[in-house]
Amino acid sequence: MQYSRRRTRQVQIDHITVGSDAPVVVQSMTNTDTADAAATARQVKELSDAGSELVRITVNSPEAAAKVAEIRSRLNDMGCNTPLVGDFHFNGERLLAEFPDCARALSKYRINPGNVGKGAKGDEKFAYMIRTAAEHGKAVRIGVNWGSLDQSLAKKMMDANLASAAPKSPEAVMKEALIVSALQSAQKAVDLGLPENKIILSCKVSAVQDLIEVYRDLGSRCDYPLHLGLTEAGMGSKGIVASTAALSVLLQQGIGDTIRISLTPEPGSPRTQEVVVAQEILQTMGLRSFTPMVTACPGCGRTTSTVFQELARDIQQYLREQMAVWRNQYPGVESLNVAVMGCVVNGPGESKLADIGISLPGTGETPVAPVYVDGERKVTLKGNNMAAEFLAIVQQYVEENYGEGGKKRAKSRVIPIQAA
Repeated sequence: MQYSRRRTRQVQIDHITVGSDAPVVVQSMTNTDTADAAATARQVKELSDAGSELVRITVNSPEAAAKVAEIRSRLNDMGCNTPLVGDFHFNGERLLAEFPDCARALSKYRINPGNVGKGAKGDEKFAYMIRTAAEHGKAVRIGVNWGSLDQSLAKKMMDANLASAAPKSPEAVMKEALIVSALQSAQKAVDLGLPENKIILSCKVSAVQDLIEVYRDLGSRCDYPLHLGLTEAGMGSKGIVASTAALSVLLQQGIGDTIRISLTPEPGSPRTQEVVVAQEILQTMGLRSFTPMVTACPGCGRTTSTVFQELARDIQQYLREQMAVWRNQYPGVESLNVAVMGCVVNGPGESKLADIGISLPGTGETPVAPVYVDGERKVTLKGNNMAAEFLAIVQQYVEENYGEGGKKRAKSRVIPIQAA
C-alpha cells in the first residue's frame, strides 16, 4: 500500500509521542463530573484499559479543578499512567491560577480561542494559560470549533470579503476563519514563549465534507500535529459512519496525528465505545494494530443457524477482554487474525488464510466444524461445546506463538514520511 504521513513537528506528552512517524494516537474524553474524583478516575482507567492513549477531562469549575491532582494520584495508585488533558473554556486562566496542583497534574491543556474572551481581556487570559503551560512544560492543543468561533475574527473576515472584488461564499469565509484562528493563536502562543514542539492544532466541524476540506487546507499551511474528529459525530451508526467517512479520507492522505470519535453514547452503553471505533478505523486501514481481528461472514440462506453469529460475537468479546492482559504478556498478539465462517462456500478458504479459523456447518451440511491453524486443518469439532473448545485452541495458540519464547514477533510498521 502506498501511504505516507504528513511531516510535522513532534510533541511529547509524557510517554506519548505525537506527530510525523509516531503512531496515530487514540484519544477519548470522560463524561463524569470531574468534581467526583473517584468516578472520574474509574472512567479514565476504563478508557485506558480499552486502549485510549490520552484522556481528556472537563475542568470547568473550582470544584473540578480542585480534584484534578487527586484524580492523577488515584490513577497512579491503579497503575494507570495515561496522560490527562484538561479541557478549559471561559475560565481556564482563573482555575489554573487558583489551583496550581491542577496545572501541574495535567499533561496537556486544551484551549479554545473562541471561548477565552474578547479583546484585550481575552488576550490576557489566553496569555496566562499559555505562559502557565510553558512554565510547567505542558503541551497545548489549540482547538477551534465551528460552533464557538471567535466572532470578532469572523466578522472582520466577513466584512473584508464583502468589500473584495470577488467575494467568496459565507461558508468559505467561515472555513477560512477557522484556519486563521488556529494559526494566529498558535503564533501568539509561540510569541508568548510556548515552544513550537508543544503545540497541536484542531479545527473541528460537524459535517464530513467540511472537515475534510478544512484539514486538507490547514495541513498544507503548517507543520503542527493535527487532532482529528467531528465536533459532534452523533449517536449510534450515524456517528460511527460519519466519523469513519471523514477520518479515513484524511488518514489515507497522511493527515492526522491524534483522533477522537465524539460519539453520543446510547443510553446505558459504555463510554469505551468511542475508543473501540477509533481503534477499528486505524486497524482496518492497516495503520495500527490494537486487538486481534475477527473475520466473519454476514450470513445468508445457507446459514439459517445463529451458531456462527454467536461464536463470532463471543470470540470478538473474548479477544478484546483478554487484551488487557495479553497486551503486556504476549507482544504482537494484536496482529492475530481469527476467522469464524458459517458454511462451506467460503468457510475453509477464509479459515486457511487466517492464523486460526473455524468453518461451521451451514444449513444441511454435516454438523462438524474443521479448525485450521496456520493454513492447516488441525482438528474437527462437533457437539454443543464447540465454542469453549475453539476458545481453548485460540488461547493455546497465543501462548505458543507470542511473547517471550513465542514463534511470532510483533510486526513493526514503518510509515514513510513525505519530503519537506
